[in-house]
Amino acid sequence: MKIVIISDTHNKHMRLGKLPVADVIIHCGDFTSVGHGHEIRNFMKWYSGLNQYKYKICCAGNHDRLFETNRILALEDVPKNVIYLEDSGVEIEGLNFYGTPVQLPFCNWAFNRPEEKLIEHWKAIPDNTDVLITHSPPYDIFDWGIYTNSHTGSPSLYFEVVERIKPKIHCFGHVHSGYGIKVIENTTFINASNVDEDYICVNNPVVIEI
Repeated sequence: MKIVIISDTHNKHMRLGKLPVADVIIHCGDFTSVGHGHEIRNFMKWYSGLNQYKYKICCAGNHDRLFETNRILALEDVPKNVIYLEDSGVEIEGLNFYGTPVQLPFCNWAFNRPEEKLIEHWKAIPDNTDVLITHSPPYDIFDWGIYTNSHTGSPSLYFEVVERIKPKIHCFGHVHSGYGIKVIENTTFINASNVDEDYICVNNPVVIEI
């Protein structure tokens, strides 16, 4: 299965240009700037129209605020051919995908949780997850905050992924400067942020086969 992964487009999805053909596309959150309904509708209209993908998956990020403040209203703007994951999973052609938007507190945005609450979310991720989609990174993997000058990822997420879940792919975004790919044991970690810290769309979509 061929997968295209994007993240943190912040209303700049049209600047990605022509996306490569694959079976699945994944967006790891922050498809809007502040999570207004019109931003969600604009993104979803574009995303649902990407006919080169049989399956279109996304989860929210901290900027996609309406999915936390009024989830029912936000979900009304998710087209039927888009799979939205929020602490939930889906099986596609024998592979198990799971997505969650939560992350450590950051400027009082959406889906902020302290580490002790994040642990509950991570423990809910099934052992048999093949492709894990989180908005934020695990500790010490593409999580260096250039403004805080510190690691911004979750230590408990790192433990759950590396020691228990061991997915084939763990993709995320959130830290714009962390764009990259790293393999640890049998898991490929991907920070797929498309914009940089200045919110300029500079990074290409990641293409991977599983």
